[in-house]
Amino acid sequence: MVLKTFGWSFAVTALGLVAAVFYGGWAAFGIVAILSVLEISLSFDNAVVNAGILKKMNAFWQKIFLTIGILIAVFGMRLVFPVVIVAVSASLGPIEAVDLALTDKDRYQELVTDAHPSIAAFGGMFLLMIFLDFIFEDRDIKWLGRLERPLSKLGKVDMLSACIALIVLLISALTFGAHAHQHGGTHADKAETVLLSGIAGLITYLVVGGLSGFFEDKLEEEEEREHEAEEQAERAGKPKSAVKLAGKAAFFMFLYLEVLDASFSFDGVIGAFAITNDIVLMALGLGIGAMYVRSLTVYLVREGTLDDYVYLEHGAHYAIGALAVVLLVTIQYEINEFITGMIGVVLIGASFWSSVRRNKRLAAAGGDGGKEKAEVSSGV
Repeated sequence: MVLKTFGWSFAVTALGLVAAVFYGGWAAFGIVAILSVLEISLSFDNAVVNAGILKKMNAFWQKIFLTIGILIAVFGMRLVFPVVIVAVSASLGPIEAVDLALTDKDRYQELVTDAHPSIAAFGGMFLLMIFLDFIFEDRDIKWLGRLERPLSKLGKVDMLSACIALIVLLISALTFGAHAHQHGGTHADKAETVLLSGIAGLITYLVVGGLSGFFEDKLEEEEEREHEAEEQAERAGKPKSAVKLAGKAAFFMFLYLEVLDASFSFDGVIGAFAITNDIVLMALGLGIGAMYVRSLTVYLVREGTLDDYVYLEHGAHYAIGALAVVLLVTIQYEINEFITGMIGVVLIGASFWSSVRRNKRLAAAGGDGGKEKAEVSSGV
């Protein structure tokens, strides 16, 4: 199972490390290895959230996610994206930007640093909306009950997530954006840039998430119509299969996954410049890491890990909220990538530990019979 799921990741790792040695010797080998670990540590929460969405899709769209999706993730976000942001921020043509990335790495890194406020604002707002919509939703299973119960009641207020996100964006633009960090340790007033980029991130979330939700609702209506047919099949002794997202619903969910992955990639791409400003080594290291994130996503889906460890999704979304805050803070202040990665690891680790404790309580209570009681006492 492990080899089947992670086989391509192992192969890409070997090819990437060999390519690094040929490109820049053993020093390049070490840099690529470090970048791979950095990407995996920063994106574990990404894999958990992706798995929660991917398990709703049928086998065809899961395969699309692993083929076309990985091409977008590796080549799009880890190779093309760093070049695009330089081209846009410095008003350069694509060819000029590529030439700059390959021939003048120091200048390239300066331009990426200067573009960071707009990148952080876009990604921060997109991730913040994911977190807010999660904590304001009334869920049967609650991890931090004392916090999540009152928040789920507040979530009944229409457009609360968008209102809070806009307030956070306005405060960020007027504080962090007014003293945005630039290369050389200098600061510049980029409040307007932060505001516009943040609004773009919010709009992207609303459009993609809204379309995904719309088509998912359509699918649920179809499921209701098919429910009677499934019951008849069960009574007749025929196997019944769960309806998976397909067609337009799966397409927009796939689109949502790719935008989500892009937002998660911001901190990894920017953090990579703390290790190297060589675009080739960056693409190799982050690409290897992205492959493992994809494989881990599939592993979580196939093993049903999210069903067994029910708080993992909670921990991942809290990590998303923390990452959103970190991105907004980095508009003005530099934060070590180790701290960013450890926040996600700690939150997901805590949610996993809570899930294990919950499973032990349910087993001690006699399985499903004690489920309701265990759920009520699960929050802290």
